[in-house]
Amino acid sequence: MSQLNSRQRQAVQYVDGPLLVLAGAGSGKTSVITRKIAYLIEDCGIKARYIAAVTFTNKAAREMKERVSQLVSGSSARGLTVSTFHNLGLNIIRRECGELGFRPGFSIFDDQDSKTLIKDLLFKEFSEASDDVNLLQARFSEWKNGLVTPEKAIRQAITQDDLLSARLYQQYNQHLRAYNAVDFDDLIMLPVLLFREQPQILQKWRDKIRYLLVDEYQDTNLSQYELVRQLVAERQALTVVGDDDQSIYAWRGARPENLAQLQKDFPDLKVVKLEQNYRSTARILKAANHLIANNPHVFEKSLWSDFGLGEEIRLIQVRNEETEAERIAAEILDHRLQKRVNYRDCAVLYRGNHQSRLLEMKLQAYQVPYQLSGGVSFFARNEIKDAMAYLRLLANPDDDAAFLRVVNIPRREIGPATLESLSQFAEQNRVSLFAAIHLESLDEALRDRSVNNLREFAHLILHTLQRCEEQEAPEALKLLFTAIEYEDWLLQNCASPQQAERRMGNVWLLLEQLERMLEYGPAEENALSLQEAIAKLILRDILEQQNEEENEDKVHLLTLHASKGLEFPHVFMMGLEEDLLPHRNSIENDQIEEERRLMYVGITRARTSLAMTYCKERKQFGEKIESTPSRFLDELPDEDVIWEKIGQENPERNRAKGKATLDALFKDLAEDS
Repeated sequence: MSQLNSRQRQAVQYVDGPLLVLAGAGSGKTSVITRKIAYLIEDCGIKARYIAAVTFTNKAAREMKERVSQLVSGSSARGLTVSTFHNLGLNIIRRECGELGFRPGFSIFDDQDSKTLIKDLLFKEFSEASDDVNLLQARFSEWKNGLVTPEKAIRQAITQDDLLSARLYQQYNQHLRAYNAVDFDDLIMLPVLLFREQPQILQKWRDKIRYLLVDEYQDTNLSQYELVRQLVAERQALTVVGDDDQSIYAWRGARPENLAQLQKDFPDLKVVKLEQNYRSTARILKAANHLIANNPHVFEKSLWSDFGLGEEIRLIQVRNEETEAERIAAEILDHRLQKRVNYRDCAVLYRGNHQSRLLEMKLQAYQVPYQLSGGVSFFARNEIKDAMAYLRLLANPDDDAAFLRVVNIPRREIGPATLESLSQFAEQNRVSLFAAIHLESLDEALRDRSVNNLREFAHLILHTLQRCEEQEAPEALKLLFTAIEYEDWLLQNCASPQQAERRMGNVWLLLEQLERMLEYGPAEENALSLQEAIAKLILRDILEQQNEEENEDKVHLLTLHASKGLEFPHVFMMGLEEDLLPHRNSIENDQIEEERRLMYVGITRARTSLAMTYCKERKQFGEKIESTPSRFLDELPDEDVIWEKIGQENPERNRAKGKATLDALFKDLAEDS
């Protein structure tokens, strides 16, 4: 407690009712949550197994759990739940799957799985509906986050398109049931609906979770808010930590108004504001405060710090996007030489991923190492997930999730009705889906054609397994993907032959990795069996993610959305122009407040220095268009910014800067020699 300021201590020690901790950027909210968990266990006598803390990312949950383990002795922390919202929902569904109508071992459809199912439904049954799969998926997600059932969506439909989308939504959910599967949004929606319909189950979970803490509360959507409200309505033993000024995820359903809703649902709500910032200089915080003051607020707050005034914020005008990228690369090198900073101390933030392309080329030309956040993991690619599902099925034919992923990839005329019947048959006989195919009584449960198609698929798997035992496994696996004509399947489902070729190349690369593991083992020690090698491959992506070399000396390139929760000594924000930040779509849809919050998040990432660039002109669709500086630049305090405009350079300052850079360079060379 001695390490906390008075407001933080107040937030930790208040347990007499529901509490909102309004935590500004860099105000030590994670310390408050973790110490409050320790306080609940050690001072209030609440057993850890009755406490749950939820947040939005696995990384945040891991960090929280690690910090708690340092504060609370091992046995006292036993049974503590620290997880994401979706993991909490998943645990509820696992425990209550029978009540929800699912079999144990249900699958979880990810983004690509959902798109594939929607695409199949459009192809087979809804040819007259909109063929924009992304739009339909986003609409289904919006309905689920808003707790709108298919029946309700059908009732609320106004236009014919609305009605078709709602019916497709209904079919989509029915197919998920047939596959014994849920999608990502179901992980919250299904527990909420279950708790509404069966109060006795809700009471069971209220008895399990006697104190609930929620991090990043401003990012909750309607279904997440309702889940929290259901769990704590009886005891009102709740602490939520959030900042309405950092709510930047409206596009995925986040509702900053959930903070205000707390006061209505919990009239005794106490509010504690954390305004002391432990990250940035006073100038950076003053700029952030000035900017965000232009948004309406339910709760007012103003960040401050003890770190001194700090450098002015630089607003740099450049001629075009090429000179912008060059200027940022040169500035980073200048920081490196003059201030002796590491590359990893610098970050470049931008509104959209496309802005990084030119910057990457310039950094490469200047030999500045960088790491780009937000790339797609090799194992997250759709073709790799298909290939891994085949491998998982070969390693374990009882893997129902793997079976369901590939039983109809490529298409084998095995529809949802067949899979639903097979699922029921397997459940009755208490065997896996794959094992059910070989039972003679299946002929009585399914039509001959369906049984034949299923047994052809099973034969393919068993024949490949036999080949793996009798000959070289890698060769047998290559023959499998040739036999199923997977490359033709990719050609049918890719935007171009080149994309299909690249994706097929990824599959061959995966099999080459497997071959090396079969020959040499993980470290060129003992060769592995096929099952062991596949298990290692499944773990590899997890291990790669956990072992990310975050301390490598590289400049960070990332979007403003991805920067939330991070901090860097030196920050460059690029593209401060109308139509970029604020984004054109946000201007047209009157969402300027969210764009301002995004700008606020970017500013508050900086600890020591902050520079923003904007172009005089920028290419759009091959034409040079004159750019307009972002309206947000005019909302920064005049006395704390320096405008560096084209044609208005200060010769004296430029000479001084050039001399300082040369001096630093000569010093660097002298040290190396």
